[in-house]
Amino acid sequence: MTSTMIVLIVGIVVVLTAVYISWRAGRLDRLHIRLELAQESLDAALMRRRAVVLELAGSRLLDPATSLVLAAAAHEARSAGSEEREHAESDLSRTLRAVVDQERFREKLSESPGGRELLEELDAAVAKVVYSRRFLNNAVAVTRAAQDRWLARTLRLAGHTEYPQFFEIDDNPPAAMATE
Repeated sequence: MTSTMIVLIVGIVVVLTAVYISWRAGRLDRLHIRLELAQESLDAALMRRRAVVLELAGSRLLDPATSLVLAAAAHEARSAGSEEREHAESDLSRTLRAVVDQERFREKLSESPGGRELLEELDAAVAKVVYSRRFLNNAVAVTRAAQDRWLARTLRLAGHTEYPQFFEIDDNPPAAMATE
C-alpha cells in the first residue's frame, strides 16, 4: 500500500466517524426536543384537568361538601411546587375517583343543565392526562437509553442537560369514566 492510499483510508475513517458522532448528537438533540414537547403537553393536560375540576366544583351542580373537596384538591395541585407536584396531582386523581365513583353521580350530573357537557370535558381531560403522561414517560425512557450509550457518555453528547426523570402519578381514571 502506498502512503497516499493509507492517508485516504484514514481520512475516510475519520470522516465516517465524524458523521456518525454528528448523527448521534443530532438524534440526542431531537430526543431532548421531543422530551420538552412531551413535558409541555403533560403540563397543559394537567392544567386543563385542574381547570375542568374547578369549573365542576364551581358549577353549583354538586353539593357544597363535594365542591369544596374538589376545589381544594385542584387548588393544591395548581399551587404545588415541583417537589410536591406528583403527590398533589395524585391526590387530585384520588379525589376525582372518590367523587365520580359515587353511586349515580354521572346520572345525577347528566340530568342537570350543563352537566353532560362538564362530564364530557372531564372525561376528555382525564384521558388526556393519562395519554400525555405515558407519552412523556416513553420519551424519558428513550432519551435515557440514548444518554446511557457509551459514546454519548464518553463524548458528553448530551452536554449539561439534566438526566430526564419519569413523572409518576396516580392517574387512573374513575371507574365510572373507564366504562363509558
